[in-house]
Amino acid sequence: VMRRHLRSLEEKGLVEASPQALGPGRPSNRWRLTAAGRGRFPDGSEQFALGLLQSMSQALAPDQVKDLLRNQAEQLASSYRQQLGEAPLGERLEKLVELRRKEGYVADCQAEAGSNAWMLQEYHCSVSRVAEAFPVICDQELQLMRHTFADCSVDRVHWKLEGAHACGFRICPQG
Repeated sequence: VMRRHLRSLEEKGLVEASPQALGPGRPSNRWRLTAAGRGRFPDGSEQFALGLLQSMSQALAPDQVKDLLRNQAEQLASSYRQQLGEAPLGERLEKLVELRRKEGYVADCQAEAGSNAWMLQEYHCSVSRVAEAFPVICDQELQLMRHTFADCSVDRVHWKLEGAHACGFRICPQG
């Protein structure tokens, strides 16, 4: 019964087996959770991040907290730029949407009719609960987009914290 249950979990991608010889006879399987399996358990990282930001905001001057968040945004933008490469804007935006989805965002991007601008929308933000407690996170998201697309003008046109259905960024090539 247990072996059948483990095989069922393996078929669903929640566990994986690795054979292990422990002596004479048939090797035994050592089972472990996959990333998808670990995702089924509660994750305290959000509470940790909130607690860390609260501690930082109490121990540091507001400008220092903003500097730390700005630095983080610049580092992430650098990583994004490296992954996006020098492709045309539409292709870079498609790749960014894919990267953001892997980070837990629900995002899409559409060319704006009648212009050379694009609308990037994020319907679900993977850091929304942190941003509700620390709206400065949203300011850094805007800076992140501006640093990622340094060859474009980037403006926030929708903001979930102000009641919009999504956070939206209008991205327009400069020049």
